[in-house]
Amino acid sequence: MAEISAFKAMPPVGIDPIGASNEGASLYERIREDIIEGRLAANERLVVTDLARRHGTSTNPVREALQLLRGEGFVTFVANRGARVRPIDQDFVRDIYEIGVLIEPALTRWFVNMATGEDIAELERLQGLIEENNFADTFRHSELDTAFHTVMYQRHYNRHAAELWWKHREVLRAVSRRFSFTLARRAAIMREHRELIALVKAGNADEAAELISRHVEGSGRHVLEQMRARNAARAG
Repeated sequence: MAEISAFKAMPPVGIDPIGASNEGASLYERIREDIIEGRLAANERLVVTDLARRHGTSTNPVREALQLLRGEGFVTFVANRGARVRPIDQDFVRDIYEIGVLIEPALTRWFVNMATGEDIAELERLQGLIEENNFADTFRHSELDTAFHTVMYQRHYNRHAAELWWKHREVLRAVSRRFSFTLARRAAIMREHRELIALVKAGNADEAAELISRHVEGSGRHVLEQMRARNAARAG
């Protein structure tokens, strides 16, 4: 299984996936995971010296990590009160995916008008790997799926939009790791990817943009539904 999971998606060229020193990046990932998994509770105060002691490091990498987490919305800073864990609730997830619904159709429309034969071949190659994996390894699926969408956005002239897409996708990927794909969502992903490739081949930018809007909204709603189900199970 380790061999299957070896594939790692990379951000669009020119976009730093982390933006910190190696130590700061490592801490960022560990603290983010603690927030997502609830080991750091919602609204818990994040004291730099305490985190440095816990992770056996100096305070500078901790500050780097907290600034990155602030940029993604996982951490909030309040004047004279320091950093606190932002609740990873349904409102947070809704806000993130709704931004994707707004910007990804525009990115997709541009891509369809600029797509080359090589781009289409790469989409088909990645989709073939996605179907070959068939959700057996959810980590590999996530990486391949991200690589699939990166093909469409990596050359867009608006680097701010591409970077915003990447950062928000990474947030949703981190949150969605807590949940399994339903059979219905699995089928929708496969079908919509194939439909998208066909629309790119046909040069139908408007329909491709409409499809990607439904695709992103479907992913966001799926995560929300899983969150509601988990909360209901805990409450019951």
